[in-house]
Amino acid sequence: MLNFSFSQEQDYFRDMLRNFSVNVLLPQYTKWDREKTLPRHLWKKLGELGVNGLRIPEEYGGSGAECVTAGIAAEEIGRGDFNLTYAVMLNALASEIITNHAAEQLKKTWLPQIASGEKIVGVAITEPSAGTDAAGIRSTAVHKGDCYVLNGEKSGISAATFGDAFIIFAKTDQNSGSKGISAFIVPSELPGVECKGYDDMGNIPIGRGSIYLTEVEIPEENLIGLENNGFFQVMNGFDLSRLLIGLQCVGAAFQSIDETIEHVKTRHAFGKPLARFQGVSFPIVTHYTQLELIKWQAYRGLWLRDQGKKHTREASSVKWLGPKYSQEAIHECMLLNGHYAYTKDMPLEQRLRDVIGLEIGDGTAQANQIVIAKELIGKEFRPY
Repeated sequence: MLNFSFSQEQDYFRDMLRNFSVNVLLPQYTKWDREKTLPRHLWKKLGELGVNGLRIPEEYGGSGAECVTAGIAAEEIGRGDFNLTYAVMLNALASEIITNHAAEQLKKTWLPQIASGEKIVGVAITEPSAGTDAAGIRSTAVHKGDCYVLNGEKSGISAATFGDAFIIFAKTDQNSGSKGISAFIVPSELPGVECKGYDDMGNIPIGRGSIYLTEVEIPEENLIGLENNGFFQVMNGFDLSRLLIGLQCVGAAFQSIDETIEHVKTRHAFGKPLARFQGVSFPIVTHYTQLELIKWQAYRGLWLRDQGKKHTREASSVKWLGPKYSQEAIHECMLLNGHYAYTKDMPLEQRLRDVIGLEIGDGTAQANQIVIAKELIGKEFRPY
């Protein structure tokens, strides 16, 4: 039996978040971009609303919600403030890594603070010479006595400039490729940790940048899971974050379409509303239809994850096409709104810049097509 409906609780959660997102977040969305700052008070407010701890068990201050519910949060917050959706996506990825693999003391220390919004924990995998090919990681973690000593550079890391800690992936076995990677929780205030931000095109409030590690000593208790097993711990997490990213982008695009529909219904040309022209209405219909397809593929992927079923192919297809179709829709909305939409007085130009960034993050289009090909064709497909 097929059932595409949400539960009563999920419908209530969606309505609550839609109201908060459109009425509280949206009016200030462009403010944080101009001021180049993340509104931590709103991040904490999302913690109060239960958003930050959706994938954290109740005993650690979260709600232990289903992945589908996290998807609802990503879509709805994406309507109001694209960058604050990282409170869903980033927290879900970090929380699952800690919940599923960390020792009890690390869980008790970090999960309640993530859920409340008091602490922001980034995930640092990418390096200047290692992105999609995580086996190329060069950062090292050497076990010395009762601690590990970390050295290396992480690049393109979300929350680099304001993260309170990072889950750092580093080589603990130089001769084992991806099998020799381990994960550690590294507080950002430790000696030897230096964070520098980028002057990015979009996603400015999220503070993307590089993290430099120079003889950083961390206690061995900060190792997450088993040594040399970090790479495999995080790969399953990408299936979740990629689905949430798709809904994050779709939410921003749907909000743009809703705003544009109101514009073309009230703006007149040649004696009738713009909406009466097929050259206006048909592009809106096209983008709406594409976004609906991505939206339901994303929720299907999240449902599969909740059922413990394989969903890698669904996640990669959503990550590949979600940002692509969303930025195309927002671009069209900008054109349909006319020259005023090209100014920073409207949110469309910022949404376009922000969404484009996630055509890269968490796997480019090409990387996700490789994943789909491997899933679809099998071991016969070998791109390298």
